[in-house]
Amino acid sequence: MVQFSPISTSRISRALATAWRNIVFYWHTHEKGGYVILSVMVLLVVTFGVLVHFSIVGHGRSQDVRARTQDLNCLTKNVYHEARGEPVDGQYAVAEVTMNRVASKHYPNTVCEVVYQANFDVIRKRNVSAFSWTELDMTASVDGRIWKRAWKIAAEVYDEQAELRVEGALFYHSRYIRPRWSRRKRSIAKIGRHIFY
Repeated sequence: MVQFSPISTSRISRALATAWRNIVFYWHTHEKGGYVILSVMVLLVVTFGVLVHFSIVGHGRSQDVRARTQDLNCLTKNVYHEARGEPVDGQYAVAEVTMNRVASKHYPNTVCEVVYQANFDVIRKRNVSAFSWTELDMTASVDGRIWKRAWKIAAEVYDEQAELRVEGALFYHSRYIRPRWSRRKRSIAKIGRHIFY
């Protein structure tokens, strides 16, 4: 990642301006330099173009890195709070469902928006979250070792490096409940304490 800070860009600009003044002074005092001036002008144009290019590219890459980190943080939180006590396959499956929703036209377009999505329920007369830990603020104190494993799982699923456990699944729930919506869905897997649809 290449990114120029305003300070370094300013210093480079001052240095180039000083060099330009010195060359012009040399040209006037020695009555030479048609080729020197032409070379310097080309050098200045190329340098400016390179600075602008690297500044734009560097900024774009830093935004990509920042967006990826934010996505992974939200995905890891979802794996951690939804499935930290589940088998590893179940944790992968929760991450997979989250990413399947991101890819679906029926859900928001970013990981964090999917994780924190809430819709108004007319029966309960309140917003109901897609994942219970976000609705009920059921965040637990973080165990570093388990968080690190959840991050690894999230990164593999996010980067499409993980074997698919619940291909195409958009829903899941705990085995001990039977939500009304599940009657209209096709169950594709039971992993740990979750059923996936």
